[in-house]
Amino acid sequence: MALDASVDYPLGLRRPDLVATPRGVPLAELTFDRHDLDASDLRVSPATLRLQAEIAAEAGRTQLAENLLRAAELAPLPDDLILEVYTALRPRRSSAEELEAWAVRLDELDAPMTAAFVREALHAYRERGLLG
Repeated sequence: MALDASVDYPLGLRRPDLVATPRGVPLAELTFDRHDLDASDLRVSPATLRLQAEIAAEAGRTQLAENLLRAAELAPLPDDLILEVYTALRPRRSSAEELEAWAVRLDELDAPMTAAFVREALHAYRERGLLG
C-alpha cells in the first residue's frame, strides 16, 4: 500500500481505517466503555508502526523510518526484555560478548534491524573504549 505523507499523516486522523490495536480492534471501536479491552489494546501495533515508517520514508525522514521499523520489531516483545536490552546498551554496562549475545537473541526473536543496531553499538563502543 502506498501512503502519501501529505494526505495520510497523521494516520489516526486521516486513515483511521488502517489503525488497529495489536489484538486487531479497529481504532474507531477503541472506546473506554468497551468491556473486552485489555492492556495490549492501549499499545501501538507493529503494523501501525510499519505504516508510520512508510510515511516517514516517503517524507524523506529515513532515520525516523528506521527507528519506527525497529520499534515495530520490538513492539511484540515483553517490556522487561526491552528494558534489559536498553540497560545493556548503556556505555560501560556490557562486554563485547554480552552485546553480541543480545544481538544473536534479537535475531532469534525476529528483530534483525535491532540486532544490527546492537552490533553497531558494539562496534562504536569498542572504538571509543566504552565496553564494560
